[in-house]
Amino acid sequence: MGMTIVKRASRIAGSTQTVGITPAEAGWEYVRFAAHHLAAGETLAGTTGGNETALVVLGGRCDARAAGEVYPGIGRRADVWEKTPPYVVLLPPATEYTVSATSALHLGIAAAPTDHGLPPRLIRPEDIVVENRGEGQTYRYIQHLLPPAAPATRLLLVEVYTPAGNWSSFPPHKHDTENPPAESYLEETYYYQINPPTGFALQRVYTADRGLDETAAPGNGDLVLVPRGYHPVVATPGHDCYYLNVMAGPTRAWNFQVDPDYAALMNWQKIAVTQTE
Repeated sequence: MGMTIVKRASRIAGSTQTVGITPAEAGWEYVRFAAHHLAAGETLAGTTGGNETALVVLGGRCDARAAGEVYPGIGRRADVWEKTPPYVVLLPPATEYTVSATSALHLGIAAAPTDHGLPPRLIRPEDIVVENRGEGQTYRYIQHLLPPAAPATRLLLVEVYTPAGNWSSFPPHKHDTENPPAESYLEETYYYQINPPTGFALQRVYTADRGLDETAAPGNGDLVLVPRGYHPVVATPGHDCYYLNVMAGPTRAWNFQVDPDYAALMNWQKIAVTQTE
C-alpha cells in the first residue's frame, strides 16, 4: 500500500474547517495547514502556540485581531478567481488571534514551528510580487505571498494559477534533501481550488527510485501532501486550477533539483523575489 497523499474536503458539523493537516497526521515535522469557511458574523479564535502562523484571506472580508493589533476590513477579492493578491496576517509564536467575518469568508491558516518569531505584520496586496512562469502548455501565473526574501522565520507561501489543460510545478522538481545551496528540505502542501468546481486536477508525487510513486486527482477544496520527491501538476481541459502552496523546513530557502529526465524542458528562471514595504 502506498501512502495517502490527498485529504478530501469535508465539512464537520459545528466546525468552520473544511480540510487540514497537522505534522503528526502527515508524519513530518514542519507544515501545518487548515482551510476554513465562515459565514458573515462568525468568528474564529485561535492561538499560534509554538508556530509562526499566517492567516491568508483567500476570499471575502474580515476583521482580525492579534497581540493588541487590529486589522479591520481586510480582504479585497470575493474568491481566489479574481486573481488579485490576498491579504496575509503573519504572526509569531505564543500569539492569540481572532478573525471575525464581515462577509462570507474563505480563510487559510498555515503554520510551522519556530523558537522565535517576528512582530505581527499585515502583508497587503500591493506588497505581493507576481510572476508569469513558463510558456505555452507550461504557462502559469504566480503570486508570491511570502517568498524567501520576505521577513519570516519559517513559512514560504505562494499562489499558483494554472490555465485549463496546462502543466504546473513543471518540469518536475524536488526539495527533499538539505544540501545548501543546491537543494533545501521543504515539506509542502497544495490546497486546491478548481474552476468550475466540478472538475479536478492531477498530481503525481514520485521519487527517483519509485519508492514513493502516487497519483492523486484533487478536486475543489482538497489538499495534497508532498513529503518528498518530484510533484508535477496538470489542470484538466476546461477547468482552471489554483493552489496555495505552504512550504517549511529547517531553513527558509527554496532550492530545488529538477528531474534529470525533464531538465531539457526547463523554460523559466527562478527570480529574485523581494517585497516592497
